[in-house]
Amino acid sequence: MGTGLDLPLDQVLVGDCVAVLKRLPPASVHAIFADPPYNLQLRGELRRPDDSLVDAVDEEWDRFADFAAYDAFTREWLSECRRVLRRDGTIWVIGAYHNIFRLGTALQDLGFWILNDVVWRKANPMPNFRGRRFTNAHETLIWAAREPASRYRFNYAAMKALNDDVQMRSDWFIPLCTGAERLKGPDGKKLHPTQKPEALLHRVILSCTQPGEVVLDPFLGTGTTAAVAKRLGRRFIGIERDPGYAAAARARIAAVEPLSESAAHTLPSRREVPRIPFGLLVERGLVPAGSHLTDRQQRFRALVGADGTLRCGSATGSIHQVGAAVQEAPSCNGWLFWHLPQRDGRLVLLDELRARIAAESA
Repeated sequence: MGTGLDLPLDQVLVGDCVAVLKRLPPASVHAIFADPPYNLQLRGELRRPDDSLVDAVDEEWDRFADFAAYDAFTREWLSECRRVLRRDGTIWVIGAYHNIFRLGTALQDLGFWILNDVVWRKANPMPNFRGRRFTNAHETLIWAAREPASRYRFNYAAMKALNDDVQMRSDWFIPLCTGAERLKGPDGKKLHPTQKPEALLHRVILSCTQPGEVVLDPFLGTGTTAAVAKRLGRRFIGIERDPGYAAAARARIAAVEPLSESAAHTLPSRREVPRIPFGLLVERGLVPAGSHLTDRQQRFRALVGADGTLRCGSATGSIHQVGAAVQEAPSCNGWLFWHLPQRDGRLVLLDELRARIAAESA
């Protein structure tokens, strides 16, 4: 595996997640997606009204002696996740009503800072066959930073673009994993009982990482997190205790074709875009001191000072202040109001000139 800051990038590691996590260097991964055992506490068989058996989660890895044993396991793997997570990194933990509240308590007790709880509303949930409860139609994801002071990443603009330019909400309507995406075993049955849809991981990974950053999944299963990470141009580390699931994950990941660098690119958030003051355009000569700016209708004419201030009649100040003053408005975006006249009579918006400098800095 290597020593020091070496990481087993783009590998599926077989073993107990806590033991493997202990071998990873501290503060080394950018994001974690954890889909731990849900501790469903099933007792007896679950059957449909026609008496056919429901293929429920009854594997050994989902069995714990009691809540205390589950809580101890949860705190152990979460502690190691916090150790390997970068200070600016975030963790996603998914669960159902059986365990999500215990996971949330453990996260807060260990020092994580909860940012959101996201409801994954399933478009096609399994019915409640006994008719004694509401249909369980959602799962909950908790998104948390490593600590309250973390300067974590959130790709707000990318999430907004993904949602038809509307701010992304914390309730996600995504179908369960079905059809060709659902991995099958030699017997034709589903290979893993809780395989997550790739659409869910696409949104999770896109929201909090950039291409080239490292995504860790300590409960990889059949490899959804790693497959989506590879497709989106991220690096991944997957940990899985079951050799059969790990083999299926490796085969699945090998078949994934990564997106091109340009396709994997996401819109930068506002705080990532370098701030360009109007004075920089004056210094660079794009808007020379002594020149005049005007609005689109050429109603106002403002003189540009050497310090980047404007003067129009009795109004003096920034491009925003003077723009608001001449319109008798409470505020104004000067970048979108003022234009620089050209010799051929065209008017060039200040924001276009600012974009030129931003492109040079990119």
